[in-house]
Amino acid sequence: MIAKIATGEIEDVTTEDGKNAAAVALGRMGGKARAAGMSAKKRKEIAQKAAAARWKGD
Repeated sequence: MIAKIATGEIEDVTTEDGKNAAAVALGRMGGKARAAGMSAKKRKEIAQKAAAARWKGD
């Protein structure tokens, strides 16, 4: 891929912070699509696990 960008075969589209714009767009869609496919109970379990990890004392 780097060679194709260097030779001009494809265009390197990045955001201001250097991230790939296509990957950023897919990442934004991913969370909503994942949440839509889950039950409320499963979303709650995941949220509780995330909160516990954030507040875990090291």
